[in-house]
Amino acid sequence: MADAMLFLELFRVFFVIGMFTFGGGYAMLSLIQAEVVVAHNWMTESAFTDIVAISQMTPGPIGINSATYVGYTVLKNAGANYLVSILGSFTATVAVVLPSFIIVLMIVKFYTKFNRNRIFEGVMAALRPAVVGLIGAAAVILMLNTSWSGTPLFSDCTISVVKENFVDWKSWILFAAAMAVALRDKINPILIIVGGGIAGFLLY
Repeated sequence: MADAMLFLELFRVFFVIGMFTFGGGYAMLSLIQAEVVVAHNWMTESAFTDIVAISQMTPGPIGINSATYVGYTVLKNAGANYLVSILGSFTATVAVVLPSFIIVLMIVKFYTKFNRNRIFEGVMAALRPAVVGLIGAAAVILMLNTSWSGTPLFSDCTISVVKENFVDWKSWILFAAAMAVALRDKINPILIIVGGGIAGFLLY
């Protein structure tokens, strides 16, 4: 019974995430983190960061990969066996993809008719900066732990670095080096991932 309720909640959470995510997998990460880590406490911040790292390195969209790994981890942490945990992966993956599948089927016939419509263009123009904000938030939540206290009008914000994601000075050096070569030298991200793995193997 407990597993069944967990499956339903897992489906509900990822269906809502899939329904309100604009901008692809990176924009989805902040919503997944808010639900999985903050709202439901299904896993720690550091475990979620590990899942994001694995999802980035494996083939496929990072948002869908993250949903797959989260679904498995949530059931596994709840004490489920291997097969049931795989069903958790399947549930989260289907739930996060289903809204987009339905919406695309609904609008594909109407897009060519309305793509020149001023209202439609205005909505798309408003969504673009929101997508950039969501992608930026996905990066920030992996580095900073933010908590709010007080009333909505008079609230205090406490910000601290997620220590689990920057274990020691070696982590900071790897982080800075990866950012520097990505921004300055425009190196292929695959090479950065491979280089980071080799550096981590040698340093740790």
